[in-house]
Amino acid sequence: MNRQRGALSQIQGRFETVERAAFDDGWSREDQPLAPLQTTITIERARSIIARNDSPDIPFDQSINPYRGCEHGCIYCYSRPSHSYLELSPGLDFETKLFAKTNASELLRQELAKPGYVVSPISLGSNTDCYQPAERKHGITRQILEVLAECEHPLTIVTKSALVERDLDLLAPMAKKNLVKVYVSIGTLDRVLARRLEPRAASPQRRLDVLKALSQAGVPCGVMVAALIPALNDQTLEQVLEQSAKAGAQEAAYVILRLPNELKALFKEWLATHYPERAEHVISIVRQMRGGKENDPRFGERMRGTGNYAELISQRFAVACRKFGLNGHGGRRQVPELDCSRFVPPSPAGQMKLF
Repeated sequence: MNRQRGALSQIQGRFETVERAAFDDGWSREDQPLAPLQTTITIERARSIIARNDSPDIPFDQSINPYRGCEHGCIYCYSRPSHSYLELSPGLDFETKLFAKTNASELLRQELAKPGYVVSPISLGSNTDCYQPAERKHGITRQILEVLAECEHPLTIVTKSALVERDLDLLAPMAKKNLVKVYVSIGTLDRVLARRLEPRAASPQRRLDVLKALSQAGVPCGVMVAALIPALNDQTLEQVLEQSAKAGAQEAAYVILRLPNELKALFKEWLATHYPERAEHVISIVRQMRGGKENDPRFGERMRGTGNYAELISQRFAVACRKFGLNGHGGRRQVPELDCSRFVPPSPAGQMKLF
């Protein structure tokens, strides 16, 4: 099957009321490729836009996700099961049936104007990529950035898209005020593997170019090595960190593969199709790092794993960061915490500022 998508099937979501079953009517032919799946985008009028969390292992407590679903189609994406809440499949639906929150900037302006609002950095791209292809048409992320820039509100961005370069005219001035950091997600520099893991994301080399562009524009940037998959892309951890540092990354982090809910079946199906000779070994190591299970949702453990293999990854990461001058090593200045003191509530919509 080649639809330039990550998932290989339309797995049933855990909240769906209708069960799907494959049926051979005699018309399909193995020598004929399936027609490409089309992406549909539904306009969503959201009721609120800032999501809040108190998870002790997440470095932010506020986030905004302009889109539901993600056309990048990363097979390892831990956000896939969220499509089940819409009674859609975490498989192909997640990457083909998208929702765009076109009133996001309007809602953000209202929330920031509330008298009791407490400032803390807002994360963009924590669930689905805020610069996925739909952003080219809808520009919701751009509109959000315009509001945050106007209010001098701090934010962080995580993306694997080159489209972030479009907004350097907003990000660079914010960076001068210590209001923004951008993290580029790079799991591997192997183009073949990356294409299979993340079929519609920017190429690994293009993402290194993004780091260079951000750095040259004065925007503090880092690399997020994710998802780190044992016996598949973890052997190139040091290579990714080295090349990212050369491109201008100042910080680095990593996340071990997570397989919550329906993602277990989707990833194992993908693994058995693309890397059948490694499938059993990969899942075996995943279980070793997850206490004998395929997923461990506990705070503090879910991002890094436990056991000998997880400890080895942790040590390799620490050594590589010291070697390549990341996270304040090698005499490089540590990126300071974002400035929350500059915030100015937005003017009411349609009201001109007084001079």
